[in-house]
Amino acid sequence: MQNFEFVSPTQFVFGRGVEEQVGQKLAAAGAKSCLLHFGGQSAVKSGLIDRIRASLDAAGIAYVELGGVRPNPEISLVRQGVRLCKERGLDWVLAVGGGSVIDSAKAIANGACIDEDVWTLFETKRVDHEVLPIAVVLTIPAAGSEASKNTVISNDELGRKTGYANNAHRPRLAFMNPELTYTLPEYQTAAGCTDMFAHLLERFFDNCEPVPVTDNLNLSLMKTVRTFAPVVLEEPENYEARANIMWAGMLCHQGLAGVGRVEDWATHGLEHELSALKPEITHGAGLAVLFPAWMEYVHELNPGRFAQYGYEVFGVAPSGDVLLDAQAAIDQTRMFFASLGMPTTLEELNVEEADIESMIPTLKANKGEPFGSFMRLTMDDARQIYRLAL
Repeated sequence: MQNFEFVSPTQFVFGRGVEEQVGQKLAAAGAKSCLLHFGGQSAVKSGLIDRIRASLDAAGIAYVELGGVRPNPEISLVRQGVRLCKERGLDWVLAVGGGSVIDSAKAIANGACIDEDVWTLFETKRVDHEVLPIAVVLTIPAAGSEASKNTVISNDELGRKTGYANNAHRPRLAFMNPELTYTLPEYQTAAGCTDMFAHLLERFFDNCEPVPVTDNLNLSLMKTVRTFAPVVLEEPENYEARANIMWAGMLCHQGLAGVGRVEDWATHGLEHELSALKPEITHGAGLAVLFPAWMEYVHELNPGRFAQYGYEVFGVAPSGDVLLDAQAAIDQTRMFFASLGMPTTLEELNVEEADIESMIPTLKANKGEPFGSFMRLTMDDARQIYRLAL
């Protein structure tokens, strides 16, 4: 087990109707005003934003609204949010949505507390500053951003998409009502489940020896996602399935499933270049294509680790040939993602071989060289993985 530091300050309010408590809980935490931050019109049309407004009004909390967060959130809207927080003296950021909205809220909460442009934090990774406290009403379980230290923001002008980690911007409050996810489109639900599973894969496959306490938690979460992802697609209003997926999504990326391990994160780096190149690519869909390709490329370094994953998560029967069993685990991973309706090739995402070279410079700028943990990858390795995914 590696040395580690682990921070988890989030208060979770979980269950039916918990969004009605937003104003009360924020007031109890000392909030006087907030930026009410959300995405498109779905939260408005569903009546959720009206319920949040009513809860804030009842608690006497002033608010300024900023909607319009897109998938793969962009720095220009973050800058608008920073200006609003500074000009209006807002003391909290309240995100209503999924990972994109929460990531945007985290960036705003950071930027509101520094003098320089917020993008400099994504360039320098500096964390020695105050951050506005954040609350979340989660509507899309996927990214785990409701409890994580991570945010990822795109800069269209620079053609960049990069992450920033800061324990200080882990949300203080997370309101999690599985009923709010009943009306999610099937594709979005499937991509979210894929993203959760990928967060676990990044933590399970690295260059460490086994860490049983962490590994067994990780494998249990993988089995949970594998069990309930098909159920929520077949039965969108199955509360128990939605509840298990929502709570698993948080645990998949809160950090607990990786403590004592180095973690890899090469595949997420590869995928970020895809959705920077084409922002319409859903993050989970890109991961569904790239993770099996990465596995194919690296598994011979430690086939026993892949075989163990196959035995535990997919019930692969040991054949006596660990390399064969490792390959079976990779095949099962690809089939699982495909069973959820995810793409299996870059071609399905309208990415061609000619696009590969255009992603390499920003990949190198974002991840450095070499990158990854399970196998230290060069840019030539990255090219080969992208080609395997075509």
